[in-house]
Amino acid sequence: MNWSAYITLASLATVKFMFSAIPGPHLGVTSLETAISIFIGGTFGAAVFYYSAEFFMNRTRIKREKERIEKGGSFVEKNKFTRVNKGIVKLKNRFGKLGICFWAPFLLSVPLGSIVVAKFFGRESFTFLFIIIGMAINATLTTFIVYVFT
Repeated sequence: MNWSAYITLASLATVKFMFSAIPGPHLGVTSLETAISIFIGGTFGAAVFYYSAEFFMNRTRIKREKERIEKGGSFVEKNKFTRVNKGIVKLKNRFGKLGICFWAPFLLSVPLGSIVVAKFFGRESFTFLFIIIGMAINATLTTFIVYVFT
């Protein structure tokens, strides 16, 4: 058993899931071991950031309020209609809850995607279960693609 390879793959998957299967063949682990490692790492990262999303959103709000107070009350808000925000809203409107739960942690990153899912659908039931199912599907697909084309 190559524990250092498993930990490396899982650690990479907690941050950026899309590219986490690429080192698998070079580390000398099988495709099943790679898929399981990145699934566990991605799910762990998603759980941490999904369930602490409210903390991060409150922290950001408090930081913005402190900046506003330090500048003497004249606070100019940044543009909220950025390209990334527009893409997230389009993804939400087009694919709904399942699309956000499956693809936001994959396409953006696990921390940002999990926070986005928690912001839009955090109070709805089975949201985190859909994230886990999306992680399993994405782990299988990315591992298959990496091992077939390398």
